[in-house]
Amino acid sequence: MSERDGSERERRGGEAPSLTLGSFICFALYSTSHAFSRLYRPLLDPLGLTYPQFLAMVALWEKDDQTVGELGARLLLESNTLTPLLKRLESLGHVVRRRDADDERQVRIRLTEGGRALESQARDVPRCIGEALGMTAEEAEALTASVTALRRRLEAAAG
Repeated sequence: MSERDGSERERRGGEAPSLTLGSFICFALYSTSHAFSRLYRPLLDPLGLTYPQFLAMVALWEKDDQTVGELGARLLLESNTLTPLLKRLESLGHVVRRRDADDERQVRIRLTEGGRALESQARDVPRCIGEALGMTAEEAEALTASVTALRRRLEAAAG
């Protein structure tokens, strides 16, 4: 039992923390993730992208010509999840996948002209999400920093 569990039990008169959905941070984040997905869907449908595909495109718009490993590290995705996503983006004509000329073990991902052009069509998505959040830019940045710090602590704890 951690020190935090012990102090929580003391506050609650020796009882274990409540087993209710509302008491789980993980459920709050999980259900928020689903709410974000519902919010993004009508914004991304006209672009022909799913949310994970959109994230991959954003990462490539930030830095084109990455290896699958680099892109996976940025998106926190394993290659067995990322590869089918990239194959789909390639079939849509947004990216090309090629073996690295210097290291054939590496596959490089590059935007096509169509993939680059899609960026201008996606420019309004962040603004629409920002409006839906009803937060100032500073509040959104602080929340993002807090959630990112939480993720890092969880990753460290999970090993």
